[in-house]
Amino acid sequence: MTTLQAGPPGAAVPATDTGRLLAAAAAVAARGSGGSGAGADAGSEDRDTPSGRGRLRVGVDLGTASCVLVVLDAGPDGRDRPIWVDSHPSGALRDGVVVDFARATATVRRLKDAAEAALGVELRRTATAYPPCIPVQDARACTYVCESAGFDEVLLVDEVTAAQRTLEVRDGVVVDVGGGSTGVGVFRDGVLAGLDDRPGGGHHLDLVLAGALGIALEEAEPYKRAHPRESLPVLVPGLQRIAENIRALTPGEEDLPLHLAGGALMIAGAGDVLAKYLERTVVTYPHALLITPIGIARSAT
Repeated sequence: MTTLQAGPPGAAVPATDTGRLLAAAAAVAARGSGGSGAGADAGSEDRDTPSGRGRLRVGVDLGTASCVLVVLDAGPDGRDRPIWVDSHPSGALRDGVVVDFARATATVRRLKDAAEAALGVELRRTATAYPPCIPVQDARACTYVCESAGFDEVLLVDEVTAAQRTLEVRDGVVVDVGGGSTGVGVFRDGVLAGLDDRPGGGHHLDLVLAGALGIALEEAEPYKRAHPRESLPVLVPGLQRIAENIRALTPGEEDLPLHLAGGALMIAGAGDVLAKYLERTVVTYPHALLITPIGIARSAT
């Protein structure tokens, strides 16, 4: 992977097809979802439509703070093109585990209905993801949520493997920092060599920020986004805790760069904190919160 800057204590930003894919997805989301394909043509997700669509692939990311639904169109050239990106606050998961089944189902159904109405197509299949190493029954709950929301077929994949489907790291460590947990996948020669996770993510950073500033927990995330420069010094201890989790999950892999996915660390300077603390190369990505949702969609059949 090409980087603009490498080596600790810097955070490197890649200039690759991955970056362009993330930028395209972010642009679709910023336009209120759907992009130029919204409501273009009716048809089946199994057939090309008159608009030139290829096979549509759907991904549902059941996050701790919000749920994201992504629709990709492979198109005639076989290259993935985001045509729908939408999200809605959820709060139905805790540490990657579904704790409010009805709320999670209602959120996914709402996103599914909106996408179908805009795209003029019935979405029958999807992929969804779970944090690595959670109990099998908890992972399956993610499948049941999507089925209850109206999907006929659901493919289940772990979040780190999904992130890798977007990043396509050959030699490196994919770190997916979500709302409730930090998942780590070690890749050598493009092959998964190790997979693990630990509790601790964006929710825990919000707890640190809310406690330090004396604000309500639900106000912490918006404050962090609006005031990143003021928030970063307060969050350093929490970021260092996440760094220690990464260190513990990657013994003997210190030669590999860390590739950060997930929205929890999307604050200016967070990558530098990890790079300096761990004395490792850290690769950051614009729109990192979309890496896993896009990868989930890319995992769909």
